[in-house]
Amino acid sequence: MLTLTPSALKAVSRFIKGSADPVAGLRISVTGGGCSGLQYAVALEGAARADDAIVECGPVKVFVDPASAPMLDGVTVDFRDSMEGNGFRFENPNAAQSCGCGKSFSA
Repeated sequence: MLTLTPSALKAVSRFIKGSADPVAGLRISVTGGGCSGLQYAVALEGAARADDAIVECGPVKVFVDPASAPMLDGVTVDFRDSMEGNGFRFENPNAAQSCGCGKSFSA
């Protein structure tokens, strides 16, 4: 379904270790918004929901809701830490168009 690069895995592991609350995994979803119409949302979660797809990416479990799953199929998630800023970047083969920030797209 989706892939986390080694850099993304390292960042997520760091965020999980730094969390004050117990973390079961990382939720990645697609919501309306952003400069291209759809945007990615990333959050640490204490538990999966009953209808989530659970993708095991090494030591990290990724939770994906049913509405987001088709738009995240084949996506590669990277984490970049640079002078221009840091954060998750998404390479989405399903996107008809992506914005320059790498955080929003259109289907």
